[in-house]
Amino acid sequence: MNRRNAYLITAALALLSAGPALAAPAVDHNREFQACLTLAEKRPTEALESAQTWLNRGGGDHARLCQALALFHKGDFTTAGARLEELAPVLGKDDPKAGASILGRAGWAWLRAGDNARAERAYSRALALQPDDVDLLIDRAIARAETERFWDAVADLDAALAKDPRRAEAYLYRAAAHKALANDRQAVADIDRALELRPGDPDALLLRANIKAQAGNLPGAREDWSQIVRNTPNSAAAKTAQANLDRSARAPAPAAKGDAKGAAAPAKP
Repeated sequence: MNRRNAYLITAALALLSAGPALAAPAVDHNREFQACLTLAEKRPTEALESAQTWLNRGGGDHARLCQALALFHKGDFTTAGARLEELAPVLGKDDPKAGASILGRAGWAWLRAGDNARAERAYSRALALQPDDVDLLIDRAIARAETERFWDAVADLDAALAKDPRRAEAYLYRAAAHKALANDRQAVADIDRALELRPGDPDALLLRANIKAQAGNLPGAREDWSQIVRNTPNSAAAKTAQANLDRSARAPAPAAKGDAKGAAAPAKP
């Protein structure tokens, strides 16, 4: 999975290894935890059953963490978010990084559940523990943008990029926020930087094309849409780009000079 899983699992494994021994010494809890995390991602229903069995054998809060992650992968984001928030101060009592990682996953669960305000609160709690965590800053920016707090999102992304100026996704998210604020020049500058770091990125090209189309530069937009379809034909961005190309092809031709009726409407982004 993506980076969110990586930083959560790494911290949680470190916490289990460094923490006090759990009950039932006959059980290898470290092995149980790793196996349960792998199963939670691939077969969450089975992971819930496995975690319950492990819990009955002394798995404690680590087994409950696996249950929460299994619920997340099963699509029960509300329950997962609530359980992760409950576990964060317990499992992160002696390890702020682990607590922040669990709260970060809780924030993502709330985002997936559509509760953007609660997601932001979870990310803010995580950042209180790990204020320099670039991933958490980016994720909180996403939550803030979802509630149309675009300047706050820009502030988080500014902070993230000050710490790691090579995060292409941060430039792209900041470009989207600037576009929403009608700061098209800054948005294009951020898109160009993202494309320097990730040449041909379809999402960056799609955003740039949409800005061009809205500004009336339909030929430039078509160039970007065509590049997306040509280079990444199976991407979600390519599907949108092709729809925009089809729509723009049906747009009225530009009027002859002096004809006020023929102005071609830009394709809908």
